[in-house]
Amino acid sequence: MERLEIERIEKEKWLQLEAKDLERKNEELEELYLLEACFPEAEKLKRDQRLLTQWEHYIRCDGSPDPSIAQEINTFISLWKEETDETFEEVIAKSKLVLHLIDKLKLILLETPPYDLQEKNIVQYQGSILELRELLHLKFNTATEILLRQASTLADLDTGNMEKVIQDENVTLYVWANLKKNPRHRSVRCSEMQIGFEIPRILATSDIALRLLHTRYDHVTPLHPVPTLLQARASRVPLSVNDEVKSVQAAVSNELQEEYKQQEDESHSVQEEEMKVKELGDSVVQMTFVEEEFQDTSYELEMKLLSETVSAAQLLLLENTPERLDFFEDDEVDIHQFTTLGGVYHLDALELPPQCKPMKGWIIMEIPKDGLQKYIYPPTTTEDFETENTFPPIEVMLEVNENVIFFEQPMVARWDAEGKHWKTDGISNVVYKSEERLITFSLETFGPITLIQDTHINMPYQSWELRPLGMNNILLTVITIFTEIQIQIKEDLCMLTSIKLKNKTHPSVLEGKWMTPISFSIALKAAGVNIFPTEHSHFYVATNYKVPLVEMKVYREMALLSSAFAFAWSKWNTQCGSKKVVFKVSEHLTKEEEPIENSNWTLLMFSGDRAQMLKIEEDSEKFSETLKEDTEFHSTLYHMVKDFASKEAMEKVRSSNCLFLNCVCQMLLLTRLFSYS
Repeated sequence: MERLEIERIEKEKWLQLEAKDLERKNEELEELYLLEACFPEAEKLKRDQRLLTQWEHYIRCDGSPDPSIAQEINTFISLWKEETDETFEEVIAKSKLVLHLIDKLKLILLETPPYDLQEKNIVQYQGSILELRELLHLKFNTATEILLRQASTLADLDTGNMEKVIQDENVTLYVWANLKKNPRHRSVRCSEMQIGFEIPRILATSDIALRLLHTRYDHVTPLHPVPTLLQARASRVPLSVNDEVKSVQAAVSNELQEEYKQQEDESHSVQEEEMKVKELGDSVVQMTFVEEEFQDTSYELEMKLLSETVSAAQLLLLENTPERLDFFEDDEVDIHQFTTLGGVYHLDALELPPQCKPMKGWIIMEIPKDGLQKYIYPPTTTEDFETENTFPPIEVMLEVNENVIFFEQPMVARWDAEGKHWKTDGISNVVYKSEERLITFSLETFGPITLIQDTHINMPYQSWELRPLGMNNILLTVITIFTEIQIQIKEDLCMLTSIKLKNKTHPSVLEGKWMTPISFSIALKAAGVNIFPTEHSHFYVATNYKVPLVEMKVYREMALLSSAFAFAWSKWNTQCGSKKVVFKVSEHLTKEEEPIENSNWTLLMFSGDRAQMLKIEEDSEKFSETLKEDTEFHSTLYHMVKDFASKEAMEKVRSSNCLFLNCVCQMLLLTRLFSYS
């Protein structure tokens, strides 16, 4: 009986709390809606900034094209095609602008919200990227041919062969021309870098040149499709913010015109004219009032529609692909599971072009019509050769890009030009020396080579923490099995603060560089540190699935509170089901980076429409959803935290910059801390 009485009392208390929550629910949701107006406001400011940037580029008139304008980029491509006989140094200098244009187009595709990006623009931008890629590589080939025509004049006095190294921060060229054709000279070593080849006898006795063109970017892997489905689905809520606003403007404008037309028809006499002057004065006042009211209504409508669109786009960022649409053959690299790192090594055996000859003060040069030709190894037909061992694999030694982190031994992949994908067959005896940053392997045939790493090697995360460092300034720490990553977010930009490997700080070229969240995620992934899941990642990682709507709501409210409250991972997040999230929260108004004591953390559970403080603690033995004594639950995380927050903390929350809040929210959406930890 005593147990039943306790249960009855508990049930009554629960019903009272539910009634109280229901009573204030609308008021709390309305206040949250006003606070979350920062997200559409930030998107509007970013949209205005994009237009301003485009205008500033236009009036700067510095000669560089705007890659988003088809006419300008097409003119740039056409004019560069007409330029001939460029040396390798000249092409490398021009490549800086070309790479900048390609990166700019990629950023436009990634940073422009799906509801502002039309499908025709996607086709145009991707087409321009591919054209620039192809033209740049063509220019490198032409410049290589020009260089090889002068091989005899550049020959080394000791070996009689030519060796040339040209490099900058994006490209390294190593060319070796076999002028002497000495069958005993089968070991090719670069004198300036740790690059080398062991070539078979047939190559050592042929008129060939070996070229290693290492591009620290990847222009070989096909472009990832821009999610047009995402655009279509996001655009349904609504189709276009601008179209809706313009329709309202047209309707109000028509009403004003009808009103004044009516007033003009009513005046027929002088007396009426005098009255009309008076009425007109009143109508001007009325018109001004109506226009002001119209402008307010138009702005409110625009922001409301933009708010719905932004929410829909954020929600779709968290949705997983329901089934695998791509199927990969044996030895084919799954581009969703693996990432190319450190760029592409274009390894080629080239036919040595006719050499220039000095004659009576002139230079005679034969220029083949077909241009630079590749030497096919092994040849397509081997009937003229006696033994099977005539074409052994080529032994290759390469330097690994020092700005890339490999957490395990990298895999080596070759480009299959026919199938348009990376493959791992035809490569053997791979040895990676991490300290020396050297990799050696045996290669059956020449072609583009790259190093690949598991995309999700740092997923799932072991823990995470987000803490404020001051007003509009936070530090996000993500700990994985291999590394600890610290990211600072200040105003509307992100910066890598540190990367630790085996508890030791690992220097990175990204440290100290402020970037937008999208640019930052691209740069961090290119450095080999990927903490940004995609819609395909759940196929390769044991995730802690959370309903996208719940996840989106918690990230938005965490962003709102981030200037004054610290948040952290809880082990109970894996025990509460897919429709709830559990995490730790603590008011944090100091700039100290010391660990927050366990006693200062509060354990909260949030389901998207209800937030409550849990009775259990992080070190409890069993999970329970029991409400903590003397606490209530709320419809929003914001109002739940407000129950135990100081006035100073809530003032900081309400004073936060909208661009900063949007930046924090975007980073949380990109990392998906609750589903991937």
